[in-house]
Amino acid sequence: MKQKKFLYHFKNVRWAKGRHETYLCYVVKRRDSATSFSLDFGHLRNKSGCHVELLFLRYISDWDLDPGRCYRVTWFTSWSPCYDCARHVADFLRGNPNLSLRIFTARLYFCEDRKAEPEGLRRLHRAGVQIAVMTFKDYFYCWNTFVENRERTFKAWEGLHENSVRLSRQLRRILLVTILSSLFFLVFFLCLFIFIYL
Repeated sequence: MKQKKFLYHFKNVRWAKGRHETYLCYVVKRRDSATSFSLDFGHLRNKSGCHVELLFLRYISDWDLDPGRCYRVTWFTSWSPCYDCARHVADFLRGNPNLSLRIFTARLYFCEDRKAEPEGLRRLHRAGVQIAVMTFKDYFYCWNTFVENRERTFKAWEGLHENSVRLSRQLRRILLVTILSSLFFLVFFLCLFIFIYL
């Protein structure tokens, strides 16, 4: 990926005007006990009428993944998944329990319906996806792995850390609903069990 493209599309600015494309950098590893082997890495961007997350699912579906082996996929995305993509990804993971996914995102995507996108992120979280906001360390890794950097060192832009912290707090609040509802049901069923059996 070209430097300018990466810096433009992955910049975690508060108002990301004009950034209508989503880029997804990925690493696929096969895990064998304590070691892991890189199988592939690269980047994709959305195409007209098809979001990048669905393009990746099509891509990896063409692989002949061994159901007896564990695979770890890591995404670095310029936008977090929309509700529909989150649903498709969660369903895909349900059908492929030997595949785990981590998503590091530059920005949180919300379109007109502000309730749907956060619910999509919660659905991914419930499906076992680790979701986090990109930090300097993640940008540095992407710069050295996916960007044609001509041996230039990654330099943080003004506000990178502050925006990462702000977005991380926002993501934590979104995912907290999942954790609290799970905790509520756990306490409810524990009380029900105690009431019935004691």
